[in-house]
Amino acid sequence: MSVELIARAQDPSGAYPAAVGFAPYGFSWFRDGAFVAEGMSRAGAVESATAFHEWCARVLTREAAAVSSLVSQVAAGSQPSDVDLLPARYTLAGDRHDDDWWNYQVDGYGTWLWALRSHLTRWGLPLAPYASAAEVAVRYLVAVGARPCRDWWEEHRDHTHVSTLASVHGGLRAAAMLGVLPATADMAADRIADLVQREGLHDGALRKWLGSTAADASLVVAGVPFGLVPPGGPVDRATVARVTSELSTPGGGVHRYVSDTFYGGGQWPILAGFLGWHHAVAGPRDQAVALLRWIASTADSSGSLPEQVPPLLAPDVLAEWTERWGPSAQPLLWSHGMYLVLASELGVIP
Repeated sequence: MSVELIARAQDPSGAYPAAVGFAPYGFSWFRDGAFVAEGMSRAGAVESATAFHEWCARVLTREAAAVSSLVSQVAAGSQPSDVDLLPARYTLAGDRHDDDWWNYQVDGYGTWLWALRSHLTRWGLPLAPYASAAEVAVRYLVAVGARPCRDWWEEHRDHTHVSTLASVHGGLRAAAMLGVLPATADMAADRIADLVQREGLHDGALRKWLGSTAADASLVVAGVPFGLVPPGGPVDRATVARVTSELSTPGGGVHRYVSDTFYGGGQWPILAGFLGWHHAVAGPRDQAVALLRWIASTADSSGSLPEQVPPLLAPDVLAEWTERWGPSAQPLLWSHGMYLVLASELGVIP
């Protein structure tokens, strides 16, 4: 069901819209799309995943001059403005969209490099069609990948977010393994790992952003899949334990963070997918199976998976969001992508 739904939603350009029938998400994010492509690649939908990676490569090739200018600014000691930086989302045609969206994030470019390597390696595909675009992404991340930006949730512009650093680290390591500017990419990844070791921990677990004491469920990706910390190691286990204790419901889903108010602060299937992915790799496997079943239970009668579901952390705020944008996004393609990733990791799909 998820493969067919994603394939129907994919634009002829290769872009994956974040959601179907929800206007604010009618764009393609590098981050969301990269995880959707990973799910499709694992499910054997090679042409679909390849088309998305080709779309990303075309976007980055067009952005090469902008990245070169940005790299020169940073090298000269200038502080670039947000308009000089690459956006997190593009139109399905691959163009920038000039609006007031909270659009400066860097995590997507690292996530794309990671997903690109995963796809090419899995199917024995050549790097050549993507090499120049991957170099653009590496140069961009080396220049600004450890600077403050909005987080995965398009929030908190002035902080340096550990899940973002994990995404950048994973992408840079993937680029180095592909042979894309390997020395430069590895050196930048080492700097990020050192930064997180020095400033990214609170009581042995990863923190939401540098200087924060809060947790965020997106931190689970630091171990699996991005390898910023060893999966199953002490920091990874402490982080997962805190996310599980503070943000998850036994037998249920996962909230983003304790003060979340977006659409009332519900539980997100994508986050259940990430937590389950961790458990599938590092154990316990039975919890990964339970999370996969929970994700499936959130689907509506047509099989569409939502962005989030109750219980809500801030139910009094739900009406404000519903009045602003209508009902929350469903189907969310990222939810379907994460279902495919976790199902594949558990051997449920080829």
